[in-house]
Amino acid sequence: MSRELPRMGHEVTVCPDGLTAVAALELNTFDCILVDLDMPGLKGIDVIARTKELSPDTEAVVLTGKSSLDTAIAALRHGAFDYLTKPCKLATIEHMLSRVAEKRELMNRCRALERRVQHLEGPPKLVGEGALMQQVRSLITRVAPTNSTVLIRGETGTGKELVARGLHNESLRADKPFVAINCGALPEHLIESELFGHRKGAFTGADEHRTGLFEVADGGTLFLDEIGELPKAMQAKLLRFLESGEIRRVGENESLIVDVRVVCATHRCLEEMVAASEFREDLVFRINTFEIHLPSLRERVEDLPQLVAHLLTRTKRGGRNAAQISPEALRVLAAHHWPGNVRELANVIEHASILCDTGTIRVEHLPDNFEARQRLRTPHLSDLGTLSLRDLEMQAIHQALARHAGNKPKAAEELGISLKTLYNKLNQTSGLKETA
Repeated sequence: MSRELPRMGHEVTVCPDGLTAVAALELNTFDCILVDLDMPGLKGIDVIARTKELSPDTEAVVLTGKSSLDTAIAALRHGAFDYLTKPCKLATIEHMLSRVAEKRELMNRCRALERRVQHLEGPPKLVGEGALMQQVRSLITRVAPTNSTVLIRGETGTGKELVARGLHNESLRADKPFVAINCGALPEHLIESELFGHRKGAFTGADEHRTGLFEVADGGTLFLDEIGELPKAMQAKLLRFLESGEIRRVGENESLIVDVRVVCATHRCLEEMVAASEFREDLVFRINTFEIHLPSLRERVEDLPQLVAHLLTRTKRGGRNAAQISPEALRVLAAHHWPGNVRELANVIEHASILCDTGTIRVEHLPDNFEARQRLRTPHLSDLGTLSLRDLEMQAIHQALARHAGNKPKAAEELGISLKTLYNKLNQTSGLKETA
């Protein structure tokens, strides 16, 4: 091998024993090691274990005699890429090294793609320095290093997956997979296979073995978005995993143990679902070891300027022209109710960026049916008779909020009411909209 493999384009280092091999690994990086099992000084399995500590990306191929085949299989369980039995042809070794090279090339391409996506979109982060978002960050920092199951509650579009990613990135599992799935996005008959996997022939259409997301996330985090949409049968299987750490592929009798942290999210009231017999109460207790509530955008309007600036940066990376927003347009945004939260804001900013040719988003660039554009228009005296007292009151509140860029304490001071009264009136309006 030391003579022939260099002719095939490989650089080869030969070590007489395991200790010398480990010393070489401490000085240089290798794509692959070919290691015998029975060696003086240090056994082959120990060399593989040490290799994974020093250079996790280095693949290990075991050379073994037929008599030690069981030991070779044990080496695979310790992280070896594959094994070859002796005597071994040079062409077989070359084929094995080609497979190692293909795997490393694929890994490098995946990493390059990840870096490109991060460069284009920026790292996932929670934007906003208001008190409510500071509290969310504090809770993430406290619970992230633990293995506790976390339930994230919040309206649609508030950024619950960002919180889940933040939990993963600040945890001890940050270098392991983060796997996300929307429980309401898959047909009921496919969810079990998606989560737990299946064996070939387990059901009609199962033409090959499938690895479930629990196995894919082994060592990392599994994010179950919209957990309230999980069917009752799957709720029982999820509860079993949370209690035992075991999963079972569809069509198999043997269970597997996986190390996965589960983070769940929902916009629904699970307690009401329990009362309606739509969700298991014992599962609520299991997934709600630690709860994080994500505020709606209308509860943290003070973060709006920072959010807009962040979204403008994203649209600029996507080739849009807009680089800033006018104070008038920002006041219009601050007066909006935002039923779709940050997701709706992102769509509005993208819409305005497409229409904007001057580099500055103005009120006329916002969507024509944008609710807040109408709120800022002062009613003509002839129109006052058609408005109810509640309408006039809420119009005054939203105009005050617009004038102060969403600052509720200042708006309340201008209106001559307490901050608590202002919140109560806004919440009453929210309740009327949802009822309608």
